[in-house]
Amino acid sequence: MPATVSNPASTFFKDLSAGVVVFLVALPLCLGVALASNAPLFSGVLAGIIGGVVVGILSGSQASVSGPAAGLTAIVAAQIGKLGSFETFLLAVVLAGVIQIIMGVFRAGFIAAFFPTSVIKGLLAAIGVILILKQIPHVLGHDPDPEGDMSFEQPDHENTFTELWSALFDIQPGAALVGVLSIVLMIVWDRVKFLKNSGAPAPLVVVVLGVAISLALKQAGGTWEIGPSHLVQVPVAQDFNAFLGFLQFPDFSALGNPLVYTTAITIAIVASLETLLNLEAVDKIDPQQRSSPPNRELVAQGIGNITAGLIGGIPMTSVIIRSSVNINAGGKTKLSAIIHGVLLFGCVLMVPGWLNMIPLSALGAILLMTGLKLASPDLVRQMWSEGKNQFLPFVITVLAIVFTDLLVGILIGLGVSIGFILHSNMRRPLRKFMEHHVNGDVLRIELANQVSFFNRATLESTLRNVPRGGHVLIDARSTDYIDVDILDLIHDFQHDTAKARGVNVSLAGFKDKYPKLEDRIEFMDYSSRDVQDSLTPDRVLTIFKEGNQRFREGKQLQRDIGRLVGATSAGQFPMAVVLSCIDSRTPAELVFDLGLGDIFSVRIAGNIARDKVLGSMEYSCAVAGAKMILVMGHTSCGAVNAAVDLICSSKTAAEATGCVNLDSLITEIQLSVDPGTCKREGEWLPGEKAAYANEVSRRNVLRTMRMIQERSSTLADMVKEGRLAIVGALYDIQMGEVSFFQTTDSSTVPLSIPTVTLV
Repeated sequence: MPATVSNPASTFFKDLSAGVVVFLVALPLCLGVALASNAPLFSGVLAGIIGGVVVGILSGSQASVSGPAAGLTAIVAAQIGKLGSFETFLLAVVLAGVIQIIMGVFRAGFIAAFFPTSVIKGLLAAIGVILILKQIPHVLGHDPDPEGDMSFEQPDHENTFTELWSALFDIQPGAALVGVLSIVLMIVWDRVKFLKNSGAPAPLVVVVLGVAISLALKQAGGTWEIGPSHLVQVPVAQDFNAFLGFLQFPDFSALGNPLVYTTAITIAIVASLETLLNLEAVDKIDPQQRSSPPNRELVAQGIGNITAGLIGGIPMTSVIIRSSVNINAGGKTKLSAIIHGVLLFGCVLMVPGWLNMIPLSALGAILLMTGLKLASPDLVRQMWSEGKNQFLPFVITVLAIVFTDLLVGILIGLGVSIGFILHSNMRRPLRKFMEHHVNGDVLRIELANQVSFFNRATLESTLRNVPRGGHVLIDARSTDYIDVDILDLIHDFQHDTAKARGVNVSLAGFKDKYPKLEDRIEFMDYSSRDVQDSLTPDRVLTIFKEGNQRFREGKQLQRDIGRLVGATSAGQFPMAVVLSCIDSRTPAELVFDLGLGDIFSVRIAGNIARDKVLGSMEYSCAVAGAKMILVMGHTSCGAVNAAVDLICSSKTAAEATGCVNLDSLITEIQLSVDPGTCKREGEWLPGEKAAYANEVSRRNVLRTMRMIQERSSTLADMVKEGRLAIVGALYDIQMGEVSFFQTTDSSTVPLSIPTVTLV
């Protein structure tokens, strides 16, 4: 929804001044677009009035300004020629407006969301470059081409660059003086705080100054006098009846002409595309970052074009040039657009002679400065930093618009962006990585959100590279669309190629959306009886190491929790027992990336081996078949820190905390603290106490490992027989990394971890 302004009165004067500036700039643009379109000059002014007042009132955009569109000049000129008369063309404009309303009602504005950012920013930069290149001749007083002629190839057989060259040899000194002084004034105005905060818009001051200099030079006479060809040239009506005489009306007798409908559809599509693209661009440069409703804009433009067609105006769109001037002039709401339309009507009707005193070079200077703000080096640097997939479409869009015209350039930019998107999808339609599950490796292929026919070659190559006897999981859980050809490829691979090559195929995410393929998992991603029987203590340790690495790298296995709940409901066959601290930051299932049914988890403050803990361990290993006991301490352990503090202060836990049942826990941990090395509070060097406590945590783990064997003959015998390994670990809560170690008597089987002793 568009943003609203809570206090319109507070923005009125800003909108008023911005509306005046937009009016001054829009006036020659309206005339120029009409001239370039081979239409009556007044039809351009009418389009500007309607775009400001009618569309301005109906539009949901607070910053956009509508009027005759430079991007439509070639189409308008060609269609007027094909239809044979301007009146017949007006009928096509009316029908085009009806089509736009229908498009808005049926919410065709949704396509605005699909315009690539690179194209929108390329449009802004290109308009800036074109304004600079096209306005330099006007600033110097070289005015053979009308304002609003934005195409590279010009009707006089010149182009943008040859016109620049010609301007160097056709400088009108009086107009050039006005143009250069106008640029200097606007630069100074933006940099001098007093002037910038004065409330007077610099462009309006520029116009007043330009008129004053023009009148002074006219009084002086000579070669510096600015002639009519270098001034605004508004058609002058002697009275209101003469003004009404400028109006023209559509020829409804041409409704049977098929060309009228072809023209109407062409105008509607092109005008709507340009409007939606300009609307997106305006929202991006709006300081308040308001969002304009595209469907409402299509309806507003449609009503505007119907009105224009009925009284003699040429087609209109949202126009980025006027909108940019509006924003740069400080416009806050759509009132500025309405004011600009009212001024166009009032001044053209009442004071056209005054308007015809304005030098084109002053208006050219305003547009040139607008172009400099649109084509800023910061924008280029930003697009460069976003990588080639954004930068190249951006640059190509800019060059295409500059070297062709607005419409062709936008279409080229859209085409290039779509090409990059397709190329990206062809290269990365999927992610693949090897998952190490409890009973073997599985190649998981994660399909993209949209998988089209263009992705077939990549997916087919990936599937054919699965080794014989391997296992592949095709994961479509994050996919919204899969092309039929891709589904056929997967089906054929599953039922033909995979069987012939001994490849196991698992599918996930297909069941509900693609009935041709059924979800099924052909591998064990939990510890079953068969898996447990096949494991050795060293293999269990490896699974824990790999799980912790995935945890640190954020590459956890994708598990179907619902399936695991059902699969483990009939029985449990965990591979290990984990004795860890109750600390909330050390959940073993997460730290080691494990699933339901994989471990027995025993948690107690300080990970100490109490009698009831030993009983749970004996059941887990001797009865349930676990192959490893992992005793895991961690850094910054609160229980260990308490033990260190209490030894150094000679207090009991009950005395220090008021918790009467903590004494036995803390006393157990204190057996790992050497009282002779403990210091009192205030004696520790920075960081020394934390390092000391972490070493106590490690020693506490080693002591717990020894106590398990000393206090449980059942577990000690299992270690001696090689059926069980007792492993120690210290979890770093800052890094997420677990370091493993064993003692000389905690395992009779070789483990790939360091062996340490309790000193």
